[in-house]
Amino acid sequence: MTAEIWIVLGLSLGKSAVYAVVSLVAKLTAGPPLAQQTATLNASQSPRPYLDLTYQLLSIVFVLVPVALALYLLSANGRSATRRIGLDGRRPLRDLGIGMALAAVIGIPGLGLYAAGRALGVTVDVQAAALNAAWWTVPVLILAALQNALLEEVIVVGYLVERLRELRWGTPAIIAASALLRGSYHLYQGWGPFVGNVVMGVAFAEYYRRRRRVMPLVVAHTALDVAAFVGYTLLPDSWLAVVGVG
Repeated sequence: MTAEIWIVLGLSLGKSAVYAVVSLVAKLTAGPPLAQQTATLNASQSPRPYLDLTYQLLSIVFVLVPVALALYLLSANGRSATRRIGLDGRRPLRDLGIGMALAAVIGIPGLGLYAAGRALGVTVDVQAAALNAAWWTVPVLILAALQNALLEEVIVVGYLVERLRELRWGTPAIIAASALLRGSYHLYQGWGPFVGNVVMGVAFAEYYRRRRRVMPLVVAHTALDVAAFVGYTLLPDSWLAVVGVG
């Protein structure tokens, strides 16, 4: 089972964590301070609109393959993995309400932490969306937000917590592992987002430990990323500058 965990993480967010650490080291040794450097998310992959759309959709599909793998592994012996980790539609209104509440509780302080990190010079300028303008830009950004939510919450919370419980890890160690993994693959953005995502990871892992439902976490994460990605695209520069973006 330990080997299985390493394989799943090596194909997904563990790999992202390693690249994020290398990216942070590269930024710290590049010369300019972190505050003067940028990290670009959701970048265009081609100047040709429909080819760019094709690349974006293919990227979303293939990033979700490790999610399918994790669910498959959790469904051993005929068990329903989606029911096991609460990734189902049994409680749609309750999950939506809790998810939006979690998004507000995490998101508002998160903006403040990002702004503080920018002011202290320990966070890069995160450009949350750099897609070329097209009719499909906003729908693709929403799909990217959902992709991130499914990837992170299914693997970092549902899958990892379940597997570490089966390995008889203690509760504090499980929550710490999940939270530190979440923070580590955000290190390319600087120390502020690392700390913010560790805090978010503790809250989300503890919620899952108590409720055994990933769906509210997926809702919360999707809402946070939609606000960041679409907001970055649509909000005027003067508004973005208030939190140190751009």
